[in-house]
Amino acid sequence: MLIELFNALHTSMAKTVSHKTRQERAQFLRRFFRDLKTKAGFKTVPDPRNLGQKHLRAMVQVWQREHLAPATIQTYLSFLRGLAMWMGKHGFVRSPDHYGLSVDEYQRHEYASRDKGWSAQGVDIDTVIAQVCEHDRFVGASLRLIRAMGLRRKESVLFRPFESIVPFESTGLPPEDKSADRYARIKGKGGRVRHIPLDSPARLAAVTFAQGVVSSQDAHMGNPAHDLRRNLRHFDYVLTKFGITVRELGVTAHGLRHEVLIGHYAAMAGTLPPVRGGRTVSPELDRQARQSVSRLAGHARIRASGAYLGQSAVMRRAACKAPLSQEPDDSVCA
Repeated sequence: MLIELFNALHTSMAKTVSHKTRQERAQFLRRFFRDLKTKAGFKTVPDPRNLGQKHLRAMVQVWQREHLAPATIQTYLSFLRGLAMWMGKHGFVRSPDHYGLSVDEYQRHEYASRDKGWSAQGVDIDTVIAQVCEHDRFVGASLRLIRAMGLRRKESVLFRPFESIVPFESTGLPPEDKSADRYARIKGKGGRVRHIPLDSPARLAAVTFAQGVVSSQDAHMGNPAHDLRRNLRHFDYVLTKFGITVRELGVTAHGLRHEVLIGHYAAMAGTLPPVRGGRTVSPELDRQARQSVSRLAGHARIRASGAYLGQSAVMRRAACKAPLSQEPDDSVCA
């Protein structure tokens, strides 16, 4: 009943969450109560209203034994906080250390420590994408869009190469921000819309190629006969066929997004980002470049750029000087 009433809602903002989040949250909550009996040793499954600290502590110990990733544990605790809020029990889920979790066990690392770009792994980007285009023009077109504009995998499949192209006047951006006559309108995570200028030959060529692939003015880059899930599976299948996996070439489609965002930072800052060993720049220039990267990537927070660029020396010092009442952004203070 709680899932039916509240699962579509965000826990802290007045908006709905994605279908992916709804599915993952519902699956976890149902599994959590089953695991209390099958893994944590409780004789009966408690009513959610009778959930106590002993249940949470026991399940955290299960997660520790299973060596779950810090990001996974954070997500699980967040789902449980949402459940508690649905029942009006705010503050019921305590801080991770209350349940015996060390910093390394629950603090996710938001800053890239390894360059995931294709060129960093020695992949010939043009050759591989050309091979994919020859085999499957739709998936190849999606890869070209990712490489040109830093799109997410799902964004590239949903991209409509005719309808998604708008004149600058339709973007709502201030006149002083104009850098091209035409823009690609991208609807990303959380329904956030961003506009990417078609300001380079590579971006224009990628859009033109995509327009030549689709069969109609309103078509997207997936097979119109299939739903999104099946189109994404097909996308992954084709990439696997060409070795675009961590196991074979050491890269994924998302690595092309890293490639674009790293290149964008370098163009803005005049040097490569920390994840590629670039030189130190002024805090102001670093912040401006990271803000631009976040906007291009479709993130609301500038800190999200660290997942692609790595952590600057200024950010590292700020994290280490954080008050004891706050959690530093990363465990790099040793």
